[in-house]
Amino acid sequence: MNSQSRFVNILLVAIFAVFTLNSCAQKINLGKILDAATGSSGALSEGEVANGLKEALTIGISKGADLVSKENGYLNNPKIRIPFPPDVQRVENTLRSVGLGNQVDKFIESLNHGAEEAAKEAKPIFIAAIKQMSINDAFSILKGEQDAATMFLKRTTTAQLTEKFMPVVEKALAKTQATQYYGDIANAYNKIPLTSNINPDLKGYATEMAINGLFLMIAEEEAKIRQDPFARTSALLKRVFGNS
Repeated sequence: MNSQSRFVNILLVAIFAVFTLNSCAQKINLGKILDAATGSSGALSEGEVANGLKEALTIGISKGADLVSKENGYLNNPKIRIPFPPDVQRVENTLRSVGLGNQVDKFIESLNHGAEEAAKEAKPIFIAAIKQMSINDAFSILKGEQDAATMFLKRTTTAQLTEKFMPVVEKALAKTQATQYYGDIANAYNKIPLTSNINPDLKGYATEMAINGLFLMIAEEEAKIRQDPFARTSALLKRVFGNS
């Protein structure tokens, strides 16, 4: 391992240590942690610490984005699985009661596959936001709540994600036949006597739910980094401290 790679690894371990120890009741001396990790008394600049945090976040956030964008990433995860639009929940109940549950299931499956396709756009947007993070932002995240990094990304990327997701969701919904299935469902429901016609914004609903699910998984990955970073970087620790 060259000196630059070793430095980055040590810095990441130090940043993870800060995540683990950080709490309102406990004051962290970042310099001491870094000195202990490097075995030297040389102080690192705020910029170097911020860059280490950015790299740590990039690793964790990328994993969260990958989890949702893989096949069945939304569909098989009950925490983020996109359900039938709640404002027309009566439609699902009615259709299932008249033997059209199979159409509803196909629609929900297609809806989630559309979200998975759109979520592939998220990682480069997140990485760009992390790279643009200021030193003040970095230290605010280090000292912040369990979801401080997630909230930073939510604040700085939601508008861009929505703009990027919307056309991808629309295309993905058509590709996965969700739009067709929903059209069939709406037509079937609208033909049922004594019901009011439905025509909700499927694209907007799918986009919003896809982004909400994405941030939920990002928050979980951030919490794991803060709560148990060494367990998640055991190979890294062995490489860094293997000869100690």
